[in-house]
Amino acid sequence: MARNVFEDLGFSPEKAAALKLKADLHSKIVKVASRHSQRELQNILQTSQPRISDLLRGKMSKFSLEMLVFYAERLGLETSIKTHARTRGASAGVANFAL
Repeated sequence: MARNVFEDLGFSPEKAAALKLKADLHSKIVKVASRHSQRELQNILQTSQPRISDLLRGKMSKFSLEMLVFYAERLGLETSIKTHARTRGASAGVANFAL
């Protein structure tokens, strides 16, 4: 079994790494966003109510990684991507986000 659930679902290691990165960031955004009403989020994230709804409902395919980083920063999260060499046999896709 792979370390990355997206690899388990049949995605290539590269695509799985990108999806894991988005999923991890999305999860942190939703956690912080839950402290706000949708109206407050419209102002904070500078976006429409339907986009807020999509974000909160987990429709990640509608958001680029760049947009998720923008939202994270608007919510006061510090984002960074750390990379390191893979150990033999380990799957791709280590994603670390600093809060």
